[in-house]
Amino acid sequence: MINLNIYCDEHDFSNLEKAFLNEFLSDIPLACEVVFCDEEEIKNLNFQTRNINSVTDVLSYPTLSVGVGEDIKGADYPYDIDEEGKLFIGSIVICVKRAKEQAEEFGHSYERELYYLATHGVCHLLGYDHMEEGDKALMREKEEKVLSKINIKRQ
Repeated sequence: MINLNIYCDEHDFSNLEKAFLNEFLSDIPLACEVVFCDEEEIKNLNFQTRNINSVTDVLSYPTLSVGVGEDIKGADYPYDIDEEGKLFIGSIVICVKRAKEQAEEFGHSYERELYYLATHGVCHLLGYDHMEEGDKALMREKEEKVLSKINIKRQ
């Protein structure tokens, strides 16, 4: 069972934390952070870290090397455990303007878009990717499963 804490000053993701219960296996509570930024900031981060000179909606920066479906064991990462006994798995950066644009483009709420982007980011932190079609399908399935637990569905 996973106990996930999402640290974010700008939005309450406590129900999303609960939605991740039983979705991944860990013998230690996990933690990540979500940071909101503007277009210029995310474009700079995207260029500095991925050599892509464009605005994007979300970036994920995992601190662990975890494979899809792999159990997370605290003993494997003793130096990444914080003073509260939580294993920090990484950071997620969301571009506010891009999230608002996508919400309008896809015809759903800004809140739904934020939950989707945060879920997408957490999945990346936990080893999921979408570069290959099979991996993309697996990641989308996990995202939809987590979001459906908090009654956030595609419209």
